[in-house]
Amino acid sequence: MPPADAPTDPQAGPGAEDTLDLRLTAELLALLGEEIPADGYGPQDSGLLDRPAQWKPVMTPAGVFQLVPVRLERDLAAISRWMNDPAVAAFWELAGTEAVTAAHLMPQLDGDGRSVPCLGVLSGVPMSYWEIYRADLDPLARHCPVRPHDTGIHLLIGEVGRRGHGVGSTLLRAVADLVLDNRPRCTRVVAEPDVRNTPSVSAFLSAGFRYSAEVELPEKRAALMVRDRAHRDRL
Repeated sequence: MPPADAPTDPQAGPGAEDTLDLRLTAELLALLGEEIPADGYGPQDSGLLDRPAQWKPVMTPAGVFQLVPVRLERDLAAISRWMNDPAVAAFWELAGTEAVTAAHLMPQLDGDGRSVPCLGVLSGVPMSYWEIYRADLDPLARHCPVRPHDTGIHLLIGEVGRRGHGVGSTLLRAVADLVLDNRPRCTRVVAEPDVRNTPSVSAFLSAGFRYSAEVELPEKRAALMVRDRAHRDRL
């Protein structure tokens, strides 16, 4: 399945706003009803996403699947290679040297945990890249209505042989279920692929998401896809 799009605009100028720049103070965390970590922030220890590093593997029709938080020294070469695949670069727009990929990853890896980059490991093989993010703390929240604890997904299938054959839909459903199982306060899983990326939109629909709206974002016109907790067993 061709990839969905990136969560932020990597080409944004120095004046562009980004909620990644918003510092989550203790006061703001208390207002949001969030846990205040004792030992600082980080994608693997912050409670903002209920610790994806601790989410257990799940069995899917395609095999055992697990989200594994990215480690730059281990994973940069593979993710950069995937970003340079023409089918991926067409939507992520991160083709180039490993430094380009690292510049995209570092704000998340050094951030407070509102966006966690992960490898998708299927039957022991890293084959996809995922970003699990707090949609209510993301630039997306400036462009469409979001609810507290809405959780977003961005993905790419890195291994060409894994694209198609329904693998993307299978894994999207598995990851949406992981979010809902591990984030009890989250009532919706959302995504915003480019409306032109019809295979991606179709994969979300097959995974139980509904086409909620079209949204004008700074870098694209997006299809807002939503999977509701209340309807997860019906679709």
